[in-house]
Amino acid sequence: MKIWLDGGLRDIDSARVSVFDHGLTVGDGVFETVKAMHGNTFALTRHLDRLTGSARGLGLPDPDLDEVRRACAAVLDANPAALGRLRITYTGGHGPLGSDRGDHGPTLVVALGEAGRRPDSTAVVTVPWVRNERGAVTGLKTTSYAENVVALARAHREGASEALFANTVGQLCEGTGSNVFVVLDGEIHTPPLASGCLAGITRALTLEWTGARETDLPLDVLERADEIFLTSTLRDIQAVHRTDGRELPAAPGPVTAKAMSVFDERSGQDLDP
Repeated sequence: MKIWLDGGLRDIDSARVSVFDHGLTVGDGVFETVKAMHGNTFALTRHLDRLTGSARGLGLPDPDLDEVRRACAAVLDANPAALGRLRITYTGGHGPLGSDRGDHGPTLVVALGEAGRRPDSTAVVTVPWVRNERGAVTGLKTTSYAENVVALARAHREGASEALFANTVGQLCEGTGSNVFVVLDGEIHTPPLASGCLAGITRALTLEWTGARETDLPLDVLERADEIFLTSTLRDIQAVHRTDGRELPAAPGPVTAKAMSVFDERSGQDLDP
């Protein structure tokens, strides 16, 4: 397997990033996960726009998007896969052991991992920790994912594939790597970006293609929603059949099933919407 590291393809066994890279020592980096199908990316332009926005939010130089596109194409060509997770990582680069940045310039890594199609429905749990909707990195897709690792491990222990967070004022926010939608009286709702959730690419397309509404939602909406579903790069739209102790045995329900169908159709018509 080959990856892209700082200007060219490298064998994965010989590729090296400094142990002083700021992405490793302090989580000073941003990333994107892009769905790749038979060598083609989905919604790459949107992902690169968000990568740039996240980098600016951390005060990193804008990534060279021409290089990133070349890197993505080279990695996909070198590693054929029917369905893959293309990971673009962009960090503050070699730096001191504290929070101050060095002057060596950023690090760019692009790698591909194989993926399988997700099930049509899944289980989720809520967790006692909260998202800070007023934090310095709120809305940025940073490599500081330890909080998500802890929450997702808890979900797995409870037989679920995702953990859902409220924010500091008790509103439904997001999952560790997904956005959440609920169906109430036939209408689709999702938390607004002001709740602290990430501006998911699949979330945005779902809003555009289904007529869903951004709505402030209390966490306990999960106890009474008619249907619940998640969106993310590799889930696309995935129904929820259990949230904590509540079963939704008919998942995917009719509204979710229609949204899934619309998303499949529209995404199949345009790989870079």
